[in-house]
Amino acid sequence: MAVASHTKITPTISSGTAGPLGAVHLPRLWTKLTLASAGLLPEGYDECGPGFDALTISNLGLNKDEVITYVRTRKPTYVEFEEWVRTKGKTDPETIKKHNAAVHGYHHADDKAAHMRQDMGLPHQHVKDAVTLNMLEDLHELHQTVTK
Repeated sequence: MAVASHTKITPTISSGTAGPLGAVHLPRLWTKLTLASAGLLPEGYDECGPGFDALTISNLGLNKDEVITYVRTRKPTYVEFEEWVRTKGKTDPETIKKHNAAVHGYHHADDKAAHMRQDMGLPHQHVKDAVTLNMLEDLHELHQTVTK
């Protein structure tokens, strides 16, 4: 299905989401790469950044340039992408378990977390994990975009 406009699309899928492979963040990585390859990723979003994107690629034994090239040139569905990751990467259960723990266990620095909470109007100081804060930031961005 072709996108009818060139409106940028906020990637609202959480880094805590996993597909059938079980690796969290992988669906979000594919989403960002797919949006970027179509010119639809909003300004300020890294196509393949140094945070969870790099962590996921590294933890699964993939090559960043190959991942980006594959998505840009083949434009795979998510299922096709995950199958490609299975053939190219390290996806045994122990690797997936360690990767997921690393993603879920990552917290932003206190000052960054505080800034994010303030920008979103989130009064709960106990929310520090990057998966939750990033997801809330995406939802906030989506809200800002559609209510302008």
